[in-house]
Amino acid sequence: MAHVIFRTATRSDVPAILELLADDEIARSRQPSTTSEAVDAAGWAAFEAIDADPRNELIVADEDGTVVGTCQLTFIPSLSRRGAERMTIEAVRVRGDLRGRGIGRAMMVWSLERARERGCGLAQLTTDKRRTDAHRFYASLGFEASHLGFKLAL
Repeated sequence: MAHVIFRTATRSDVPAILELLADDEIARSRQPSTTSEAVDAAGWAAFEAIDADPRNELIVADEDGTVVGTCQLTFIPSLSRRGAERMTIEAVRVRGDLRGRGIGRAMMVWSLERARERGCGLAQLTTDKRRTDAHRFYASLGFEASHLGFKLAL
């Protein structure tokens, strides 16, 4: 792995992040093939909301000035687990041609350390049932498939 750092995303990182998120067969099936002005505006508004929210962190893996990975960390206060905050990790992506080099593992380890720094009592994530490689990856990091998740598109 070349020199990769993990940092908070900036506005200038958004196009690269969107490219990472779209470079996935499952994600492509969820989004329109063309980007309208409304979709583009919604993406920028989402970035602004994430960036302004102290409970959300949009992270990039930066390899010598190039965004090669991303994830979003959301910190959730909770009455369960004796009031411990939990961190949800989502939208985890590493550029396709760079997978297998340890970038994703390093990004996850960094993210888990970020949760510990904040005093979180739990890190959680969901992953599509079809992502069997991701399931093995998360299990190798110590995550357990402990719950059954449900979603409802609105």
